[in-house]
Amino acid sequence: MGEIQKITIEGKTYVLLSEEDYEDLIDGLNAKAVMARIEAGEETWPSELVEELMETDSRIRTYRKYRGMTMIELAEAAGISQPHLSDIENGKKAGSVDVLKRIATALRVNLDDLVV
Repeated sequence: MGEIQKITIEGKTYVLLSEEDYEDLIDGLNAKAVMARIEAGEETWPSELVEELMETDSRIRTYRKYRGMTMIELAEAAGISQPHLSDIENGKKAGSVDVLKRIATALRVNLDDLVV
């Protein structure tokens, strides 16, 4: 960290620091906030998963495999048949909003994470 100066304007003290030092300070505060959310239990995603999600033709399949679930397990958890889930995963059917919400819940992701 570079030189920090204190200046007083109209009886109020201010701290003067370089823009680079200011940005470092803000980055540190943002990092602390992120770490606090992680320590509180917020899930993080490995880079491999994020990369696969950007390239996949089925986000449901990608999340299902990431969660270590079989198609039968996910179908049961979402309350749908395995053939219906297969059709949704393979893009043969879109799936209703209700079904997609149940799939998202079973995968512990937001509906927005499934729909691009």
